[in-house]
Amino acid sequence: MNIDLCSTTLKKLNAKIIPFIIICYFVANLDKTNISVAALQMNADLGLSASMYGLGVGMFYISYIIFEIPSNVIMTRVGARIWIARIMITWGIVSAGMSLVHTPTQLYVMRFLLGMAEAGFTPGIIYYISCWFPKSNRARAMSFFYMGSVLASVIGLPISGSILNMHGIADIAGWRWLFAMEGIPAIILGCLVLLRLPDTPNHATWLSADEKKWLNTRLQQENSDVEVGKHHSWASALRNKVVLMLSLVWFLQAFCSIGITLFLPLIIKSVATEQSNFVISVLSAIPFAFAAIFMYVNGRHSDLTKERSLHLGVPLIISGLLLAASIYTSNLFVAYIMLVLTVGFNFALTPIFWAVTTEKLAGVAAAASIAFINAIANFAGLGLPPLLGKIKDVTGSFHYGLLIIATALVIGGIVGIYVGRPAKVIVTKSSASSLSQH
Repeated sequence: MNIDLCSTTLKKLNAKIIPFIIICYFVANLDKTNISVAALQMNADLGLSASMYGLGVGMFYISYIIFEIPSNVIMTRVGARIWIARIMITWGIVSAGMSLVHTPTQLYVMRFLLGMAEAGFTPGIIYYISCWFPKSNRARAMSFFYMGSVLASVIGLPISGSILNMHGIADIAGWRWLFAMEGIPAIILGCLVLLRLPDTPNHATWLSADEKKWLNTRLQQENSDVEVGKHHSWASALRNKVVLMLSLVWFLQAFCSIGITLFLPLIIKSVATEQSNFVISVLSAIPFAFAAIFMYVNGRHSDLTKERSLHLGVPLIISGLLLAASIYTSNLFVAYIMLVLTVGFNFALTPIFWAVTTEKLAGVAAAASIAFINAIANFAGLGLPPLLGKIKDVTGSFHYGLLIIATALVIGGIVGIYVGRPAKVIVTKSSASSLSQH
């Protein structure tokens, strides 16, 4: 009976929750990263140097960091459905408003407001998934969720490149059309969240009473073994060694996921100057197609083997080594392939990381800790884009900046192997007896 309940319940979760949040995350990352394609026209129109562009990108992360933890704590009080809807509607309005900027200062202000509006979305969804999916299926669920991120690049970058070709229609620049058109879907989806996203399993009308009971019991049993649980306050959780080490890993991987993602079209354009903006956008999208495949394969294999540590750290080490090798490769095609694989391996650890995190954390402490971990990573977004832009302006090349990223990835992988090790959990006879009954 339990096997049948497990199967039917998980099938319903995969069908009802995962596709919808993939679409939401797709739009979130599209609105956050479409500035990388807009920059191909926008920088010249607004008179932005590489350093100024980097500052504009980084402004998003200032407000994102400030409001990340408060946003997730509020979500645990008002419910995921209402809060995620609020986030999506406000960021859609701000994203569309980016089309109205005329000066660098206005760009900085709008990017700051965009970070404020979107703060809490990613950790909120991660916490939401942990409240629905058992550990045995969590890495795969996380991999599907993060596919929304890479699809925003695989599909979104070429779409954004195509919208740039609307340049001149109604005497409006292509990059303005880009921001205006890509902000609207977030507003629509935010309204749909109110109709489609239940707060807890008990609110899911598409789960039977037996399925709700099985799922709640399973999640309660698993949360009893976490290292940072419901007895921790959100403030004390932020001082916990496990939380701090997880934050370090996610911060170091963000050197690639943030740094390369937001500069990839400009990096490729710098060595393929003869190519059109659309071709550049397509070349920039290919690495993320591999990222989607690597995430799924790594997440699925980790769930099947029940191994987390190596699945977490090794991909990050490989990613750093490949990026370093690409810098010193004279053959442009080989360097591009290495860059593709760098992005693929970097994203491969993502579902494992959040599976490990949500296996070690529970309760309000988990919501705050996940937001804290994600906020720390966004310091990379705050400091790295301006640094990469400055290095490019001074040296005329991105090579030294990429070497910094490669070093961070290798270090992050080593720490990841350590922190990903299973916790030492003491199982008493009574708890073992209880588990055996389910």
